[in-house]
Amino acid sequence: MKTDEDWMLYAMSLAAKAEAVGEIPVGAVVVIDNEIVGEGWNQSIMQHDPSAHAEMLAVRAAGARIGNYRMLDATLYVTLEPCAMCAGLLVHARVKRVVFGATDLKTGACGSVMDLARHPTLNHQLQVDGGVLAEQCSQQLSAFFKRRRAEQKALKQAKHKDITS
Repeated sequence: MKTDEDWMLYAMSLAAKAEAVGEIPVGAVVVIDNEIVGEGWNQSIMQHDPSAHAEMLAVRAAGARIGNYRMLDATLYVTLEPCAMCAGLLVHARVKRVVFGATDLKTGACGSVMDLARHPTLNHQLQVDGGVLAEQCSQQLSAFFKRRRAEQKALKQAKHKDITS
């Protein structure tokens, strides 16, 4: 039986796939009865699709695998707190539980900015467990953005050098 930490480590490995292709490193895995039924990583840039978040792709894959759009016994593990779009997806899919790593203080919809996943007037509320391997998940994201900023700065400097040469 795998632990929440084991599944989060797996989600982090999926996030690394996103990072390898220049996407924001977020990974997600849907688990039912200790078995992976869906997985995904951010692909919005590659797919030219703002909805191609890790959670969205993982839940779509899970629905196809189990042959149902309802995932009553599923847990979604994701390296970053879901946004409103993804939290809404989890409510509609009737996912039982969401476990996330890093909180998202800009767009988090599982308790940080808003709490769509547990909103009392909706017809389904999820169990939310945040902060699993939070430091490692945060570091994965921070390192990506630090590197991206450095790359953009180097590009600007190179352009400036070309203009002044």
